[in-house]
Amino acid sequence: MISNMLGALGASTRQMLADWGFAARLFFKLMGMSGAALKRFGLVRDQVHFLGNYSLAIITVSGLFVGFVLGLQGYYTLQRYGSAEALGLLVALSLVRELGPVVAALLFAGRAGASLTAEIGLMRAGEQLTALEMMAVDPVQRILAPRFWGGIIALPLLAAVFSAVGILGGYVVGVLLIGVDSGAFWSQMQGGVDVFKDVGNGIVKSVVFGLAVTFIALLQGYVAKPTPEGVASATTRSVVVSSLSVLGLDFILTAMMFSI
Repeated sequence: MISNMLGALGASTRQMLADWGFAARLFFKLMGMSGAALKRFGLVRDQVHFLGNYSLAIITVSGLFVGFVLGLQGYYTLQRYGSAEALGLLVALSLVRELGPVVAALLFAGRAGASLTAEIGLMRAGEQLTALEMMAVDPVQRILAPRFWGGIIALPLLAAVFSAVGILGGYVVGVLLIGVDSGAFWSQMQGGVDVFKDVGNGIVKSVVFGLAVTFIALLQGYVAKPTPEGVASATTRSVVVSSLSVLGLDFILTAMMFSI
C-alpha cells in the first residue's frame, strides 16, 4: 500500500517537473524567436487587432461600471472625513495602480485567452500544427510567436482604456450626479497621481500580466489533447490558471514596487 502511494507520488512529481520543464523550454523558445516574429510585424498587428479590438467592448463597459461604483463608494467613504474633493484622486489611483491592470487582465484571460487556447487546441486536433512541421515550418515561430507578442501589446492598451473609461465613470457619478466640484475633482487627480510611480507601475503590471496570460493560453492550447474534450478542458484550465496567475503576480509586483 505504502509502496503504491510512493510510486504514484513519484510519478506525479516527475510528470509535474516534466510539464514545468516543457513550459520553460517553450517560453525561452518564444523569447528567442521574438526578433523574427517582430520582423513580420503584419502577423503581430493582426493578432493585436484580433485580441485587442474584439475585447474592447467588454473592457469599455466593465471599466465604465467599475468607475461608477468607485465614484459612489469613494464619495460616501471620503465624505465621512470631509475629503469628498479628493474623489478624483481616489478613483484615479485605484484604477491606474490596481483595478485597471488587474480587472483588464482577468477579462482578457476570460475572453482572449480562452479564444487563443481554443484556436491552438483546434489546430492541434485538426493536425494543422503537425502539417506545418511536415512542411519544415516551425509552428512555434509561425503560429505561437505572433500571438504571444500580440497579447503582450494588446493588454496594456486595453488596461489604459479601462482606466480612462473608469475615470470618466467616476466623474459622471461624482461630479454630474452627486455634485462634487469639477475643478477639485480634476486638480486633486492631477496633483496626486505621479506619472512614473503610479501610471508607470500600472503599465509594468499590465505588460507582465499580458505576458503571463498569453503564454499560459498558448501553452494550454499547444499541449491540449487532440479531442473535443481535451480542447474544452484546456480552455477551462487556461482561464483558471491565468486568473490565479494574475492575482498572484499582482501581489508580488505590488510588494516589490512599494518596497522600493
